Amino acid sequence: MSYREGHYFSLENNSNNINNSSTKNDYHSFDFSEIPTKKITELWNETLQNGMHGICYSMYEDGQKPEDTITAEQVNRRIQILKPYSKWVRSFSCIEGNEFIPKIAHENGMQTLVGAWLSDDLEKNEKEIEALIQLAKEGCVNIVAVGNEVMYRGDLTEDQLVDYINRVKLALPNIPVGYVDAYYEFSHRPRITEVCDLILTNCYPYWEGCPIENALNHMVSMFNSAKDAGQRKRVIITETGWPSQGGSLKGAVATDENVKKYFIETVSWCKENDVEIFYFLHSMSLGKYVLKVK
Repeated sequence: MSYREGHYFSLENNSNNINNSSTKNDYHSFDFSEIPTKKITELWNETLQNGMHGICYSMYEDGQKPEDTITAEQVNRRIQILKPYSKWVRSFSCIEGNEFIPKIAHENGMQTLVGAWLSDDLEKNEKEIEALIQLAKEGCVNIVAVGNEVMYRGDLTEDQLVDYINRVKLALPNIPVGYVDAYYEFSHRPRITEVCDLILTNCYPYWEGCPIENALNHMVSMFNSAKDAGQRKRVIITETGWPSQGGSLKGAVATDENVKKYFIETVSWCKENDVEIFYFLHSMSLGKYVLKVK
């Protein structure tokens, strides 16, 4: 996810979204100004050790990129690192080695949210959809995501995406099927929201220029927006996180300390409010800390 033109943090709008929503922010955030840096690190480590609902899985190692050959052994190495910290794992594709993720995750007792990566390459989309359906029929898939931020990128039309979603729902009637995009897309595109069994929303305060001091409240307002759009449908935060490098974006600043602050507050709020969340392991943020633990 990257900066969204026209979607940026506003303290006034943020407060209104929380106060007017059916879901309140009942979690009192930490006053990090009163907590020394060493204690923040201890709190971060304690939060990590207590685990989280889900993790977004990145299978690429140093120097690798999409379309490189990925082996089951490589996927398994990452699963062994991540499984002590999470009950669920989310994958983004079903081909080019990604198919190993749900299989190996299930072998290790983890639940899976499995996505088919859709783009403007219709031939490749067919491979993704067929592979997704096959994985689900093998019993490796607990939740299905048909596409990730397709509307934001403009890769497909709404009609095309709805057709893909309906096709997968027809093939997999006993598995919840949804679509992943930024929180505001579900109020802007009611046809897509209606066809989904559940709402799968990405919430990134950093990419809307939100200062770390307001990040939790802004993330909650994003979640509330998606929840209001979905009405009574189940809502899962499929991505969130904070980068440690990259400078600043408006009021948002990428630092190691802010990575820890955002992780502590977000995971704690989700646990207190029974919100399902998949934390994104940015290669230069939480991911490197997890790898250091091992």
